[in-house]
Amino acid sequence: MARDPERTRSRILAAALREFAAKGFAGARVDAIARRARVNKRMLYHYFGDKRGLFKASIAQKLAGKRQLFSRAPEPVGEGLVYYHDVTGRDPEWTRMLLWEALAHGDRALAAEEERREGMRLACERVRRSQENGYVSPDLDPEYTLLALVALAMFPWAFPQMARLMTGAAPGEAAFRAGYGRVLETIGSRLAAAEEPVVRRSKP
Repeated sequence: MARDPERTRSRILAAALREFAAKGFAGARVDAIARRARVNKRMLYHYFGDKRGLFKASIAQKLAGKRQLFSRAPEPVGEGLVYYHDVTGRDPEWTRMLLWEALAHGDRALAAEEERREGMRLACERVRRSQENGYVSPDLDPEYTLLALVALAMFPWAFPQMARLMTGAAPGEAAFRAGYGRVLETIGSRLAAAEEPVVRRSKP
């Protein structure tokens, strides 16, 4: 493995993602990551420095993959929401990592915060382009609109018990996807500004 550094690095990152997703940063153990990756700890430290460096690299790898996926999202907001919801469901490790991070850090500085802010800035630019193209009302603040869209896409996967209690179906079931998909598409279509203002006439 030492003769194939890129493959070794990838194995370590894959093992780290599973460990961080299962236990959070505080609970994750370097020993366990090394065992998962079938390397010794010295090699892990050689590539990433320490546990925080490994966590930062794991986040960066995830963000790179997310940017590629999201760049292929449909522009109509309803279709985009369904796409984001499906993509989020295929990556439960990322959702669990975010939940652990929220519990451990709250509003404090995060690993790879600058890179993540840049990713959010690009996502806000995408919302602004949707406003220019008529998919989102220009009256809406792009940053808060993005926050609402992310919440709609992620909430059922982050809190599957709530989704099941409310709907009777788990997020991974076909019935849930069909029902929630209709809601997402309807919400997306109604974010656009009306072509003509609605004039309410008073009764004579």
